[in-house]
Amino acid sequence: MTWPEEFADRYDEWTAGVTADIVFYVELAGEANGPIVELAVGSGRVAVPIAAATGRPVIGVDTSPAMLEAARRRADEAGVELVLLLGDMADLELDEPAALVICPFRALLHVPTWAARRRLFERVAASLCPGGRFAWNAFAFDHHFAARVDGLRVVDGPFAHTDHFSVGDNRVDIVLDSGATSSLWWATRNEWLGLIDVAGLEVEALYGNFDRTPFNEHSSEYIFITRRPAT
Repeated sequence: MTWPEEFADRYDEWTAGVTADIVFYVELAGEANGPIVELAVGSGRVAVPIAAATGRPVIGVDTSPAMLEAARRRADEAGVELVLLLGDMADLELDEPAALVICPFRALLHVPTWAARRRLFERVAASLCPGGRFAWNAFAFDHHFAARVDGLRVVDGPFAHTDHFSVGDNRVDIVLDSGATSSLWWATRNEWLGLIDVAGLEVEALYGNFDRTPFNEHSSEYIFITRRPAT
């Protein structure tokens, strides 16, 4: 998994309007009795509020040095502690089992293949304590939306970019005018359930909104809470 550094410069502007997930993940962290880990921690948008709310450090993993530096600055400004690790989240290794692992803002979609996702899920499951939770969110593919925006250049917001959908590969490429590209590979509900099953996790909840509305046919987001069995 790679992250083009060109996306880091104005990332906080790009995500400024994304706030509903913060409350959701903070609530989960408040229920965690043990270490908390965020995969693809980025600029600390979620990790810093968790650390502030819980009074505990959050372990953050990311492949981007620029994003980790932004997370350090945000943590310093907030007066909280983050333990930041440069590396691929699929290689997750912890000194002690985690009570909660989260992966907000659709970051799991940057993992391109079933095999890579399976490895990641298995690493997360192995890193959780019995009863520990793994929670994440990812968009549910909407072919109407894809047809509407495919190939259109978007100029409002911090990044002028064009979205290109490759339905055969389940991939959308977000291409900046500079040519820098961030790709996401979407998954179906059954594909997520398959990954959960092979990793030996159990579904605790599947929501379609961060207000914990159950997922249904009209939902645009998968919001999973899974758990490692207690025994």
